Amino acid sequence: MRSHGTAGEALRSGAGVLTGAEPQLTSLTDTPPAAPDVASPRLDFEALFAALPSPYMVLDRRLRYVAANEAYAEVTGRAREDLLGRCIFDLFPNEGESGELLRASFERVLETGRPDSIAFIPYPIPGPSGELEMRYWSAAHTPIRDETGQVAFIVQNTVDVTELRRLKDIAYGRSPRASAVQLLQRAKEVQAVNASLLDETNQLRDLIMQAPSFMAVLTGPELTFRLVNSAYLQLIGHRQVIGRTIVEALPEVRAQEFVELLSEVMASGEPYIGRAMGVWLRRTPGDAPEQRFVDFIYQPILNDVGRATGVFVEGYDVTDRVRAEAQQKLLVDELNHRVKNTLATVQSIAAQTLRVHPDPAEFREQFEARLMALSGTHDLLTASSWRSAWLSDVLLAELRPHGEGRYELAGEDVELPPDAALTLGLVFHELATNAAKYGALSAEGGRVRVEWATLPGEPASRLALTWREIGGPPVAPPRRKGFGSRLIERTLRGDIHGDASLDFAPTGLVCRLEAPLRGPERPALHAGAA
Repeated sequence: MRSHGTAGEALRSGAGVLTGAEPQLTSLTDTPPAAPDVASPRLDFEALFAALPSPYMVLDRRLRYVAANEAYAEVTGRAREDLLGRCIFDLFPNEGESGELLRASFERVLETGRPDSIAFIPYPIPGPSGELEMRYWSAAHTPIRDETGQVAFIVQNTVDVTELRRLKDIAYGRSPRASAVQLLQRAKEVQAVNASLLDETNQLRDLIMQAPSFMAVLTGPELTFRLVNSAYLQLIGHRQVIGRTIVEALPEVRAQEFVELLSEVMASGEPYIGRAMGVWLRRTPGDAPEQRFVDFIYQPILNDVGRATGVFVEGYDVTDRVRAEAQQKLLVDELNHRVKNTLATVQSIAAQTLRVHPDPAEFREQFEARLMALSGTHDLLTASSWRSAWLSDVLLAELRPHGEGRYELAGEDVELPPDAALTLGLVFHELATNAAKYGALSAEGGRVRVEWATLPGEPASRLALTWREIGGPPVAPPRRKGFGSRLIERTLRGDIHGDASLDFAPTGLVCRLEAPLRGPERPALHAGAA
């Protein structure tokens, strides 16, 4: 017998594609062989397949013949050599309802991995003269999986029920063969009921597949996947899981608590609800697992006696919400810190203004002007959350409130994207506040020099900036890293993938930072007192 591919090889070797493990014929009794040196005869699966009295054939995923037995060749009037490698719908075309019914059955087997049957289907085939002859069939389709669990082949067993159909035309219930006619009518009625049930099942399945929450059905003691919807496939990186156990399909969860929780639900028959639980999942083959957060419920599937036979999984990926809440907490902490810093900045501005302008009228005028400049800093940062901003504007918004002659800017001005403008604004505010409280801006004659340049890089150029304090009080390294230092490092790295280093030199703090940069450039800016 000629055969193609894995299915054909399995038929020749008896490796178990159709029947399981490689068997041997033995006695029907428990008596051992008479002679230990006589080997038991091996079953020739290819010969068995060819000799089966019922028509059988095997299709691959593209619905091409890879095997057919003699009974199938005889009932279809085709030589097996003419079948192999050809698509079934090329050899037996049918664009009508019967063709759609047969194709839909094949597609269900390939998609669900479950057997499917057609109780009654009229389907014409070429007769001996080459003309199409209407025949009536009953067909059963069985999937064969490959080593990955995916359906690789479909085995079809067909029964030609044309004669039963003709009996109905001859006899109307009173024929001696009426029982056969009634059997045929009953098969058609069952098929109609099955079609209705199948339509309802497909509608329910479509609802599950399109549901916004992820869903899966695991059955058996080893928790084998039987159903997953689109949202679940997206969560796990669209891996093939149907027919595989959870530890086979998702090996990265083996060491996490989810498998243990599933086992507990199976044992207790009680549901489990998890909220914002972290799970590490491999979203792309070959990549490291990525942490996601999920709200979910494990609902046991109970049989008639109340024993769990599986688990229905349903939930939502809430990673964005969890991370947003974490970001919100960071912003609240930063806001509290900023309020304290703002009050300290106001106090420093008041003290500096009072030293320079002891007259109450002059003090009020200069103090109010600096408070308005400080207010402009907040306005610029707020605006930069939804539009771009020039680097010099962000720097001046933080430094101008401390007075003319207290800062120097040097570099080609560049436009910052919104995320970089907001992040760098927070960093500059932190540095300016620290300088006003403890550094160069807290001492008369102290100043800040900021210089920067753009560096080429992929996919975007980078900003290299140095903030240097000059003429302030002596600086000593802090004993522990404060919130301001952590904020500078965390916002740069976490928000815009930048980097920062703080050098607490005795002559004054030096901060060096790099950040991704894009946008048009403005003319060179060399500013002393602005």
